Amino acid sequence: MLIGVVADDLTGATDVALMLQRAGMSVVQVIGVPASAASLPDADAVVVALKSRTSSVAEAVSQSLTSAQALRVRGARQIVFKYCSTFDSTDAGNIGPVAEALADELGAASAIFCPAFPANGRTIYQGHLFVGGRLLSESPMRDHPLTPMRDSDLVRVLGRQTKRGVGLVPLPVIEAGSEAIRAAIAREAQQGRPFVVTDAIADAHLVALGQALAGAPFLTGGSGIAMGLPPNFGVEPAEGRPAPMAAVPAGRRLVLSGSCSEATRRQVAHAIRVGVPSYHLDPLQLAAGTQAAAGVADWLEGQPRDREALVYATAEPAAVAKAQAALGTARAGSLVEAALAAVAVAAVEQGATRLIVAGGETAGAVVQALGARSMAIGPEIDPGVPWTRVVDGPAIALALKSGNFGKDDFFTRAWSLIA
Repeated sequence: MLIGVVADDLTGATDVALMLQRAGMSVVQVIGVPASAASLPDADAVVVALKSRTSSVAEAVSQSLTSAQALRVRGARQIVFKYCSTFDSTDAGNIGPVAEALADELGAASAIFCPAFPANGRTIYQGHLFVGGRLLSESPMRDHPLTPMRDSDLVRVLGRQTKRGVGLVPLPVIEAGSEAIRAAIAREAQQGRPFVVTDAIADAHLVALGQALAGAPFLTGGSGIAMGLPPNFGVEPAEGRPAPMAAVPAGRRLVLSGSCSEATRRQVAHAIRVGVPSYHLDPLQLAAGTQAAAGVADWLEGQPRDREALVYATAEPAAVAKAQAALGTARAGSLVEAALAAVAVAAVEQGATRLIVAGGETAGAVVQALGARSMAIGPEIDPGVPWTRVVDGPAIALALKSGNFGKDDFFTRAWSLIA
């Protein structure tokens, strides 16, 4: 193993696994904290997918440390802590505390923080994160139900989560190349700012950052940072690398959507508009007992088997706020996650073999319920979202989509890649 990745949610894990595979590495994604180092598979890169983004700080730190330790024992020379390209977190964590613990564990004198992913409109300039050309604080992430992001200055955001000094490597230094970047990171650390936010507005900047991080034991970022790392180990992209999807049998196609992001709301609307059979889950009705997973499974059984179906809890911000006010944020989310996970299990028992799951928390609940422990990475649907094949679990394909990713027709177009 060359690179070990600790990802704080499932959709982000598939995202970074895709990036490493595209850069030429053999990659396997494993689900949950490894039972032991010996249980990890043979691959150039192993991505451990946790469900720690919104867990307690103590739990996130514990799971991340145990995962990193297993990866290191298995031989990983570099550990990457992967989080969302919109830096999803609160002032209490979890990005800062997890990074502190991992840096201490790995003996890292410094660590960079770069969630940039230009292909999906995430760029960093003067330490400020932009989403689609708008400041993060002015984007739809401002009203995220679990991690509302109302400050676009990552130096400030990270500074509220850690006791360590936070510095910045600005764009002119990034454009000067890897040697200048490496010197700037060292200078920031020497001046008491070992945690360093880095600007990046293009893929070339991420490649230069990757070159500057050769030999670094630890770094953090979104999936974009991974594109420049494999060449440090002598790995180059392999033309025509086969997508490991051949073992997935034909079966029902199902979309399960728990995300309420703007992009997912558009995708749900598009699917309904073009006539995809759809069932709307409401957390208030789930709480009242007037909706239940068993009823959704009965509905699904009656839908045409030759086309996709959609089960969604995706809703507008006002409806989300109403449910959270009535039930509490945690309960509203857990009701939806549990229901969609139960629907996924019932659907697979009915013969579903191709599932799209939208939303990181939903993806974690679904994969856990299905008992999947590792996945091989398949073809890319949209930037940052591949199909995956479950390796040691049900014979199914999964597309685990971050809420903010994908074009409007994602839910109807993705199937063509594994038909």
